[in-house]
Formats: sequence, C-alpha cells, structure tokens
Amino acid sequence: MFIGVDWGGTKIEVVCLELDGSELLRIRRDTPRGDYQACLQIVRELIDEAESKTDRTGSIGIGIPGSLEPVSRLGKGGSSTWINGQPVEEDLKQVIGRPIRVVNDADCFAASEATDGAGAGYSVVFGVIIASGTGAGVAINGRAHHGPNNSAGDWGHNPLPFASANELPGDSCYCGKSGCIETWLSGYSFSRDFVRHGGEDLKPSEIMKLKRSGDQRAIANYDRWIDRVGRGLSVVVNTLDPDIFVMGGGMSNIEELYQDLPQKIAQYTFSPVFATPIVKSMHGDSSGVRGAAWLWRE
Repeated sequence: MFIGVDWGGTKIEVVCLELDGSELLRIRRDTPRGDYQACLQIVRELIDEAESKTDRTGSIGIGIPGSLEPVSRLGKGGSSTWINGQPVEEDLKQVIGRPIRVVNDADCFAASEATDGAGAGYSVVFGVIIASGTGAGVAINGRAHHGPNNSAGDWGHNPLPFASANELPGDSCYCGKSGCIETWLSGYSFSRDFVRHGGEDLKPSEIMKLKRSGDQRAIANYDRWIDRVGRGLSVVVNTLDPDIFVMGGGMSNIEELYQDLPQKIAQYTFSPVFATPIVKSMHGDSSGVRGAAWLWRE
C-alpha cells in the first residue's frame, strides 16, 4: 500500500491507499503548532498506527508546509515557520527509520489532482491553494515539477501585480517582504481587508453570507478580492499558460469564484483570449495527503 502524510499547519493526517487509489484508512491529529519535535513524533505515531490497524506496511510519502532548500535540504518558505532552517528530511528519516520521500504540500495537491482528480487528462496542471496562505503546485504529466530551486508554484510570494497606490507598499509578509500576493488573497487577508474598510472581524464564510444578502460593504470586499486573484493568476498565464487551474484551500469553496474569476484573469492577461478551465479540486482537503502517497507511484 501507499502511505501519505500531510503535515499541515493545523492538522497532521495519514492516509493509506491501494494501487487503484481506493482508501484503506485515514487518521489525523491536530498539529502542535510551533513545536517541531512534537510534530516529528506525531508523524511517526500516525504511521505506526496506520500500519498496525491495516496490518500492512507501505511506502511513505510526506508533504510538508514548505519545501526543502535544494543544496542544504533544510526547510524553507514554510508558513508553518517552525520548520524553516530545520533538517526536516533528515529528522523524519531518523524518527521513522525507513526510506521516505518529502516534498511541498502544494506539490502533493497538484500531483493528486493531476493523477486522479479534477486535472486528470491535462498535461500541465497548476494547483492553486488559497487558504491561510497562498501557494500552488505544478504537475506535468501527472508528476510534481519542483525546479532547480524547489520554488515552482510559489506565486504567492510575488508582488501583487498592477497594484494601485492604496495597495502599496502592502502588509508585511512572514517571508520578510511586503505586499506579497499572499498578504492580499489568503483567508486571513480577506477578513483583514473587511475590517480595514470598516467591517467586523468575521470569517470569510460569514462575509460571503453577508455579500449574498446584499450587504454593500461585503460585496465591495469580495469585488476587491476577486480582482486581486485575477491579477495574480494573470501573471501565471503570461508565464506558464497551464492547461488547467485546479483550485483548493478554504477560499476555493467560494462558489462565485468559478463564475467571476475567468473574466478577471482575462482582463489582465497579455493574450486577448483566455480559455483556460478553472475548476474546483475533486479531492478537496484530501488532495494533499493523497498526493503524498502517490510520491512512490512509478
């Protein structure tokens, strides 16, 4: 069987898959935020529990909330900042005591959706994740593409394109820069922007409920956000022009996005034509852990 581990910022999850993709078992625990050593131990305990309950052993793929710097192999770029600078891959090998494969969780998401999800059958899949952060994975012919710097898909840490004067310099980002796309598009940013314009401190789902009831402040908040998503992804089209966008993360549950985003991207792309499908992920919150399992699928 294939064992996938999704080491996320809020949960650590393990799934066991058969070769045909059918699920044998899924278990999860809350992530001990900020406690690197405790995270390592939970990963080991969940794998042990999964193999005990299935009475089988399996290959182990792990998606982490960041990536590995290609020279030192230390963690980098993690929104779960406690992995940054840590020898994540080596520590996991020591704790687990077996061969493992470790990649960025967004790469796992893209590979999962490209293999047997919403992007199946497309050559170049750009798997967008807009949740507590903003990132993406690139899958080519069903396999995650990392690049020599292990930075493919890090569109969330480019500046917001076509920024207006009142969007500059932008909020500070955990990466050390200001005005990153992530600081405008994430779920936290959606709520923060509502407060900035005189609204209450609400969850994105609550703001969208107000928007659908006709609240003008909430409507304006959504309009600003979808325009920024369009600007951000227009640069991806101009650079990579993927065959399909597969949307994931909590903000992908905003149904209006699929109607409104195509015309917003088209407004900012160099090409006068924008015909790229934009679809919701098939496996949703499970894509990351499934993609991690598929790291050993030849």
